[in-house]
Amino acid sequence: MDNPQKLNLIYAIIALFGIMILQDLLIQQQTVQPVPYSELEKLLEQGKVTELTIRERTIAGNLRDPDEKGKKVIIANRVDPRLAEQLSRYNVPFTQAHESKFLLTLFSWIVPALVFFGIWLFVIRKVIDKQGPGGGFMNIGKSKAKIYVEQQTGVDFEDVAGVEESKAELVEIVDFLRSPDEYGVLGARMPKGILLIGPPGTGKTLLARAVAGEAGVPFFSISGSEFVEMFVGVGAARVRDLFEQATKAAPAIIFIDELDALGRARSAVGGMGGNDEREQTLNQLLVEMDGFDQTGGLILLAATNRPEILDPALLRAGRFDRQVLVDRPDKIGREQILKVHMKNVKIADDMEVYKIAELTTGFSGADLANLVNEAALLATRRKAERVETEDFTRAIERIVAGLEKKNRLLNPREREIVAYHEIGHALVALAMPGADPVHKVSIIPRGVGALGYTMQRPTEDRFLMTKEELERKIAVLMGGRAAEKLIFDHLSTGASDDLGRITDIARSMVTRYGMDEKIGHVVFEDHQQTFLGQQGFPSANRTGMSDSTAEQIDTSVREIVDTIFSSTLSLLESNRTILEECAKVLLEKETLDENSLKELTKDLHKVEVFPLANTSINMN
Repeated sequence: MDNPQKLNLIYAIIALFGIMILQDLLIQQQTVQPVPYSELEKLLEQGKVTELTIRERTIAGNLRDPDEKGKKVIIANRVDPRLAEQLSRYNVPFTQAHESKFLLTLFSWIVPALVFFGIWLFVIRKVIDKQGPGGGFMNIGKSKAKIYVEQQTGVDFEDVAGVEESKAELVEIVDFLRSPDEYGVLGARMPKGILLIGPPGTGKTLLARAVAGEAGVPFFSISGSEFVEMFVGVGAARVRDLFEQATKAAPAIIFIDELDALGRARSAVGGMGGNDEREQTLNQLLVEMDGFDQTGGLILLAATNRPEILDPALLRAGRFDRQVLVDRPDKIGREQILKVHMKNVKIADDMEVYKIAELTTGFSGADLANLVNEAALLATRRKAERVETEDFTRAIERIVAGLEKKNRLLNPREREIVAYHEIGHALVALAMPGADPVHKVSIIPRGVGALGYTMQRPTEDRFLMTKEELERKIAVLMGGRAAEKLIFDHLSTGASDDLGRITDIARSMVTRYGMDEKIGHVVFEDHQQTFLGQQGFPSANRTGMSDSTAEQIDTSVREIVDTIFSSTLSLLESNRTILEECAKVLLEKETLDENSLKELTKDLHKVEVFPLANTSINMN
């Protein structure tokens, strides 16, 4: 029923039958004249009837000449059972016809059945469509993989930017899929499986589709969660079906997205229900990966952002032989990604893309795509013909700090506290050598709970931080609270988030980086990695730590924070006049940009060296 030509033929046949029925009804209407039985007798006596046809309920007669209405046939209800005896004296030939009720009986049974079947088929199709590809009870063991060929993926390596090293790792895979016979001449074999690992939004799925687009081979794409179902054994059946389909279409690519949903490490104790089903599916995947012949041109790609939870059996040699890191892009990579997404956007001629790349440190490819879209929306909202640099700046603020809440009105006292708090952050950052530049200060509430914000964006990627730089970072965070203490001689709840970050940095300096002379070069806490490239919560396991050591750690953390707070307070006190002037201007304008801050703080007293040690550490 899904073939358009078949549907057109069925409609044509139905239309033809309808036309024939309508034509027959029209002919009867034009030629047949119903009359009473008495009128039929009169016409017989007058000799105007040439022939009669007798049926069970009616009598039809042909007239010698049409009547005044042009009718040539008359029809009357049959009322006399002894009609044959009476008609014999008129010397008119007559016949008796037996009506067939076959068609009437056929339609009375078949038509209702067809209507019921059509309604049932319509409902079943709707249910299957909602279940997606492979839905339906009869297809419960079929793979839900969506097959893409080259012209359907529409993605090649030119559409993937910022991950040049990762693309280089996959170029030989493309060459192998294009000409598998050339490989193996020297005894080498292609890896069976390639695992793409990286933080969310870095383009792992896009890169896999680009490989298929470059090689021009069928692309079987499925999510790891689609294998696991309610019924035990269904997932394993789908794995078998997927590999059977791909083997028939080889050379081809099988891509399993979110592999951690399927390949989570198995527990030592057997599970029940869904857990048992997941383990059976994983076992079947391991068997299939061992069974298929890679010389046939079949490559298995998978992507995950949780490699640390995968089963070791998946990662051993002979299965996922190669792991390709798709990390967040550096400044050059971000610039390339921005240019790719700007192709379909009307950008101003004087746009300096490298400056946007400098302001987006830590952004993934998905974040940059969202940034370009937000900037285009902002330009559209102000009825502009081109997207300007200011649109990108506002879009970065919206993504990083949240949406402006201009309807969240603060009383004059609170506005004044927030103004001094934010200016305190900015002045300390401007006074510290090597601190990240301040791009904007605002007292317009943003996001869920931010009453104001000071935007600092690093202009370069950093992988190492010194002890002095960490202490300066604490000082900048402490600037808001120090300004409140200096001006109002009180402490508010506005610095709660700052204090949390300050405590984390200070404790990491003591327990992870060995930066405290009293504690020494010893690590006492390990942060568990939750997602690739993201730091998790500190481990609660402090094996080998005595109570006195724990007390000393707490003392050292408090000393670091107190010392930096005192230094920050002294720095702001020496620049109190500038602090008050900047806060006054901020209260009037609500927002100060980088140029305005430079003008207001041209006489700012800066510190050359923060009076703390300088020791290099690796932040990875």
